[in-house]
Amino acid sequence: MTQRHTHRYSALALSMACALMLPLAGHAQADTHEQQLEQRVAQLEQQLNELKAMIQAQKAAPAPPAPAQNVAAAPVAATPVFSSAPGVSVALHGFVSASAFSQNKSFTYGNGQNALFPIPGSKGSLSGVDVRNTRFWLDFKGAKFAGNWSGGGRIEMDFFGGFNGTGAYSQQQPTPRLRQAYMDLTNPESGTTVRIGQQWDLMFPVDNSPTSLAHIAFPLGFGSGYGGWRFPGVVVMQDLNHGSTGAQWRLDVGAFEGTWSGPGNNVNYLTAGSAGFRPQVEARLHVQDKNWLAYFSAHYSKVDLRGVGGTAPTPIQSSVKSTGYEIGGQWKPGPWTFKGLAYTGNGLGEIFGAMSQFGDIQESGGFVQAGYSFTPNWSLYAFYAYSKPDSKDVIAWMGNGSTGLLRNRQTALSLQYTAGSYDLSAEWMHDKLDSTSNGVDRKTTTGNQFSLNALYRF
Repeated sequence: MTQRHTHRYSALALSMACALMLPLAGHAQADTHEQQLEQRVAQLEQQLNELKAMIQAQKAAPAPPAPAQNVAAAPVAATPVFSSAPGVSVALHGFVSASAFSQNKSFTYGNGQNALFPIPGSKGSLSGVDVRNTRFWLDFKGAKFAGNWSGGGRIEMDFFGGFNGTGAYSQQQPTPRLRQAYMDLTNPESGTTVRIGQQWDLMFPVDNSPTSLAHIAFPLGFGSGYGGWRFPGVVVMQDLNHGSTGAQWRLDVGAFEGTWSGPGNNVNYLTAGSAGFRPQVEARLHVQDKNWLAYFSAHYSKVDLRGVGGTAPTPIQSSVKSTGYEIGGQWKPGPWTFKGLAYTGNGLGEIFGAMSQFGDIQESGGFVQAGYSFTPNWSLYAFYAYSKPDSKDVIAWMGNGSTGLLRNRQTALSLQYTAGSYDLSAEWMHDKLDSTSNGVDRKTTTGNQFSLNALYRF
């Protein structure tokens, strides 16, 4: 009995001891958990400090270049990207031209896209495909100069620079040719532009040339109805009613390098136009509104036929005064387009006058063109040009710059289709030339060219 009570008390004491130990054990467990949490917080703080240090190091370090493999793998952009000076934009423009043609005569300046009037007495038909009108240019804009003046420029090329040799395969290798290379200084506040470099002179109708897909670099009527050429020089263009509404008036004044055919080297500044300081001086008054434009141009220069050094023989006279006057215009009433000009002058061979005959030769001529657009795509153009050098002057200068070309009449008819950036046309050109070989005889030569033309603009 006593032993049973003893075991009961022992069990009760043990239970009470366990009950008293439970809070102590729980408190110990809580202390352990709290220590673990503190350790984890310390670990996270250390990782955060390491991350902050890494970010600061990346900010201080220079940016690494883009990996080469990413650039190589990137797709080619649709628009070319040009590196240039800060703030300067560069744009590539141009067109691809092709003409399949047939002629019944050989023509002056060349056959195909530069045919203009027949060679006197030539015979035999010929045909071919010509792409030399193809042209491209780079326009530069945005360069800063000083004050309100900003700059720009243009470099322009085509493929009338001859051929790569004279072999059997040379005709398919036309050589590029520099057309224009100039810089512009423009003041938008005053409406003033100064153009320096090789550019069209002021007698050439830049914004009034005849429409044709076959004859672009050598336009219809060029040299046999009007003239002009590209020369290094300086032109100042001044808006006369800058900022006003209505018709816009502009005065252009230019000076270009002197030129002539001989007596010295034509490509080493040894011509009669290079003797002394003898620039070509020109002026043009231009007015333009929404659907019309008009202009008047004047030209003057004096050439020393004795040449550089003054030793060349001058069997007729020692100098020539080159003068020219031109008036032209364009009008677009509704679906119609009318273009034309008339000129007169003396000694204009230096700017493709008198059918490229050099001498003290008086002449007059001009052209007219009418176009009608049947639809937004289809149009028809009719053209006529006339050139009449003075016969007595031509004969007097034969063998000294004249080749005996007396009168020229050119007609052309073309049907053109335009869609987007593409132009297609069928064109017929007919030319009738009067000439003399000795000053006594007279010969008339007619020539025809038919062409199918395609052009893509970009």
